[in-house]
Order: sequence, then C-alpha cells, then structure tokens
Amino acid sequence: MSFDTAGSPLTTDPNAHFLNASCLDFLLIELVPMAERLAKELSNQEYRPDDDEIKETTFFRLESLGYRVGQGLAERFSRDRPRFTDNLDVIKFLCKDLWTVLFRKQIDNLKTNHRGVYVLTDTSFRPFARMSMSVRSEAVSVAQAYLWFPCGVIRGALSALGINTTVQAETAELPGATFQIKTVQPKP
Repeated sequence: MSFDTAGSPLTTDPNAHFLNASCLDFLLIELVPMAERLAKELSNQEYRPDDDEIKETTFFRLESLGYRVGQGLAERFSRDRPRFTDNLDVIKFLCKDLWTVLFRKQIDNLKTNHRGVYVLTDTSFRPFARMSMSVRSEAVSVAQAYLWFPCGVIRGALSALGINTTVQAETAELPGATFQIKTVQPKP
C-alpha cells in the first residue's frame, strides 16, 4: 500500500495498492476521539478532561496503534533496501522515506548527540495543518493528543528495523512538531 500516485519512485511493486492521502488525514483526525470514547467506555465513568487515568489509557491506545502501523510500514518499505549499517542510517531512512510515505514530505531537521538521542523537527506537521488555532494555548493542548500516534509509528518502525527506543513529542507552535528519540540499550 502506498499513499503516492501511480508511477511514484517509492512504489516499485506492480501489485501495490494506492490510497489517497486524504484518507490518512481523516483517519488521524478520528483516531483521538475514538480512543477517548473507548477509554470512557472501558472505564465506565463519565469523561472528565482532567481524569489522568482516561487520558493515559487514550494515549496508550493511540501509541499502540501507531506502533503496529510503524512496524508494518518499516517492513514493507525497507524490504528491498540493503541492510542499514548503523542507527543513524535507520533514522535517516525514517526521516526521508517513511515520513514521505506518511506525510508527503521529509522531516525538516534532524539533530543528534551521537550517543543515542535524535531530535526530529517537522515545522509543518501535516496532521496539524488544518487544526484551528483560534485560541493558541488551547490548540497546543489539544494538538498534544495527536502526537501519540506518530510517536508509536516512529517507535514501531525503529523496532522493526532493530532499534529499541522511547519516543516523546511536543508542539510549542502549531503546525510544528518535535519528536525526541532515545535509543534503549538491551539489558545484559
């Protein structure tokens, strides 16, 4: 499956199925409300925005969904590539190729301390492009929930490519988003 048009250089598979990028946009818009509804139903409580347990359940569900999507994307789009030589090559693949497949653009900035920490900055994060910004502080607060799915996608993709990580994201200014990736060393 690809989000690009037929004949794109990213899709060399003649049996590939194509999906309109708007479908992904609509899915991302609906994921957060769906996860909130499920968390409310499972908790058998009325939803209160300050209820940390429901919020945590929502975020866990979104991150888990993203994790599985990230695994599948990495497996699908890295299968015909030569093996990666190091973690930085994997991160570059994520920033250039996988991000383009998902969000139709590359990551704008990648920084690393060369000790297992990577910071990815997308100054025009596609899921935030259509978000209303009438009250800035409220919009930034609401937008935070929409970062958990992409965090899961990143973590899942890197896991499928052999790198265990933790991923955190934040937005200070819409439509930008920053993702911090920390590699986790396996326990001996």
